[in-house]
Amino acid sequence: MKAAAPTPMMAQYSALKAQVPDCLLFYRMGDFFELFFDDARVASGVLDIALTARGEHQGVPVPMCGVPVHAADGYLARLIKAGHRVAIAEQVESPADARARMGSKALVARAIVRVVTAGTLTEEALLDAKAANWCAAIGEAAGGVALAIADVSTGRFEIIESDSASVAADLARLSPAEVIAAQGSGLAALATDTLPPENFESARGDDRLKAMFGVATLDGFGQFSRAASSAAAGLIAYLDHTAKGALPFLRPPLLVHAGDVMAIDPATRDSLELTATASGTRKGSLLDAVDRTTTGAGARLLARDIAAPLMNRAAIEARLDVVAMLHHDAALREMLRSILRSLPDIGRALGRLAAGRGSPRDLGQLRDGLNGAWQLGERLAALDAAPQMLQQLAPQLRGHGALIDLLSRALVPVPPVDASAGGYVAEGYDAALDDLRRTGAGGRRAIAALEAQYRASTGIAALRIKHNGVLGYHVEVPARAADALMQADSGFTHRQTMAGAVRFNAPALHEVAMKVAQAGAHALAAEAAHLEELTGAVLAHAEPVAATADALARLDVAAALAERAGEGGWVRPQLADYPCFAVVGGRHPVVEAAVTRAGGRYVANDCALAPDERLWLVTGPNMGGKSTFLRQNALIAVLAQAGSFVPATSARLGLVDRLFSRVGASDNLARGRSTFMVEMVETAAILAQATPASFVILDEVGRGTSTYDGLAIAWAVVEAIHDNNRCRCLFATHYHELTRLAERLDALSLHHVRAREWKGDLVLLHELAPGPADRSYGLAVARLAGLPPATVARAKSVLAKLEAGRAKTGGLAAGLDDLPLFAAAAAAPEPPPDPLRAALEGVDVDALAPRDALDLLYRLKALLTA
Repeated sequence: MKAAAPTPMMAQYSALKAQVPDCLLFYRMGDFFELFFDDARVASGVLDIALTARGEHQGVPVPMCGVPVHAADGYLARLIKAGHRVAIAEQVESPADARARMGSKALVARAIVRVVTAGTLTEEALLDAKAANWCAAIGEAAGGVALAIADVSTGRFEIIESDSASVAADLARLSPAEVIAAQGSGLAALATDTLPPENFESARGDDRLKAMFGVATLDGFGQFSRAASSAAAGLIAYLDHTAKGALPFLRPPLLVHAGDVMAIDPATRDSLELTATASGTRKGSLLDAVDRTTTGAGARLLARDIAAPLMNRAAIEARLDVVAMLHHDAALREMLRSILRSLPDIGRALGRLAAGRGSPRDLGQLRDGLNGAWQLGERLAALDAAPQMLQQLAPQLRGHGALIDLLSRALVPVPPVDASAGGYVAEGYDAALDDLRRTGAGGRRAIAALEAQYRASTGIAALRIKHNGVLGYHVEVPARAADALMQADSGFTHRQTMAGAVRFNAPALHEVAMKVAQAGAHALAAEAAHLEELTGAVLAHAEPVAATADALARLDVAAALAERAGEGGWVRPQLADYPCFAVVGGRHPVVEAAVTRAGGRYVANDCALAPDERLWLVTGPNMGGKSTFLRQNALIAVLAQAGSFVPATSARLGLVDRLFSRVGASDNLARGRSTFMVEMVETAAILAQATPASFVILDEVGRGTSTYDGLAIAWAVVEAIHDNNRCRCLFATHYHELTRLAERLDALSLHHVRAREWKGDLVLLHELAPGPADRSYGLAVARLAGLPPATVARAKSVLAKLEAGRAKTGGLAAGLDDLPLFAAAAAAPEPPPDPLRAALEGVDVDALAPRDALDLLYRLKALLTA
């Protein structure tokens, strides 16, 4: 039997679904978005909504589920969070237009108007107010690599010159929601999606950028490499695809070079928990401990600052100058924070308007935000001896007088989110609109008078005039009273009978209702035209409005950092032109906050690294505070170069070009790497990349293998960092044998965390002191951790035997005093290549014929005798 042809609606749905096979399709049907077939099964499971069926397709019931249009944002958020992409198929004509085009049975035309992906969100309900939402593209050309990134919710657009070795670190810093690469690219493993290579052609990127910003040359934006143009081409192509030709608002690209910010690799970023903890949450991170911002834009900027500390000393000092002024002037700081707290997020409101998804409320937010910024700019301009950055920011807050005046005259004080019902254009802005509203209001009063008249003439006290979307205005009476109105001479026309009521029309009501409906429709059309005009007026000033949003965010960050410094007694760091690191009374901001909440007192410690004492070897018991000490100094470097005060009594440091942290144990089973393998890979990266301007913290290198192997590796790593990398380094270890290196390495200094045993209990003092630890206290820590007494006693007896043996043999480090220096050992010549081994390694034994094997033997014998 021949299968039935699909219905027109199913044929339309299938054609739309074929355009977006990798997306869930939201198919608009009236007040709902419907999903069918596998999309319905997936969505019902993620959203926990009922899975039903609608008709049949090829003899099988069609699975279906749906979500209301008015609540779609919430459902979209859950689907995107679950890793899905959603295509929106909207009705692109009215039912009346469809009937005029194809007759009474016409199907309303639909088209995919947008593809919603994690990196292209603009809706407030779908975004985290405190986090940027980057979409990134990786470009490759002429041997170079670059990233193009955009946050379409604010229009921020950057191009980062990178390289194949650094691109993973750049992506880790940005934590983009989506990463796009060319199909077949060697870097496609870093991407969440790929596009055909022709979308990444550098010439196409140059052309698209010129067209977007109306320029004949890109020189005004900086010198773009071919890789940078390739990345821009790929990003714009992807955004164009998801927006279906309606490219979102992008500001002129900001060109960033690799050396502009401190290099922090992904392992270090995770280890230090700069913007997120190991579990992926903001709570417990450095960012969370520092953040006192009052606006979402400020929180996003602070996260960007901490993720990318600066390398430009003048730029760092400029940030610190503003923080210092607000730190010293508490009244000014509080005034500034109070104003900022009341302002809406104008950057994201602008992004929604530019994407065509704006509302009257977004226009109202821009009006209120720009007005607040103007007032703030006036106050800042009046300050005496303001820092240079503040002088630069103040003018960016003003200059929108005409736009503020327009929006103030045009909009009601609190515009609604939904424009469809009107009511957002202020009275007095448009006289014709006011007349239409008065006509509608007069008609509604006339309808109320008619209701009273009909009640009196019919004697039906329960008579009501009501309205719905199908019948419009109509008369409704209880069923028991309907007979009189059913009479031919009653003046009423029957429209609908229901279980308990009957509905009628009347000539006078119809005439008044027509006037009301026409006035209402014309008023809505007039308001919609004004909404479009006002949106156009805003977008004509999009770049200066975005600059104002940036200025507000920068002020919020400066005030927040000043507030945090005041809370914690933080100080301004002093920057030096040589690689020093002198911190007095340094503290770990996250740990200190936790200790304070628990009612404890955090023990501060000093750190003094200098060219002649650049490597500290730190020993002491577990739980004594070695790892905390290492991390707190790395975090102080990050905060200082981000333009923040630091948790210390005083701090002076030379700029850190690269920060490395090998602290904490983890394994990467997904990539087949054990804990020790991960440790060695990260240590290898440090030895290969650290420069004399770098800062390195290393904890327990070599602990993941046998004792002798581990000690040997740790010994060699210390020597390599001292002699080759020559960087500032804090190296914590339990290998006390390494302390012998102080006799051989002139820039190595010994330190330990103090501990004492009191009446059999271990007391951890968390204080750093010069010199090596007197012993490891391992058994005391084991007892403190709750190891059974019998086990501790047995360990004690075993330890006594081992120590007695060490005294006789010289211990683990016996013979190491006779080792040549690291530089001499590293310079030893490699053994000459073995030609016989090389010849054998190239032989495929299974492919040798008997004659070939005999010839091979002759050649090998000749090599042996040569």
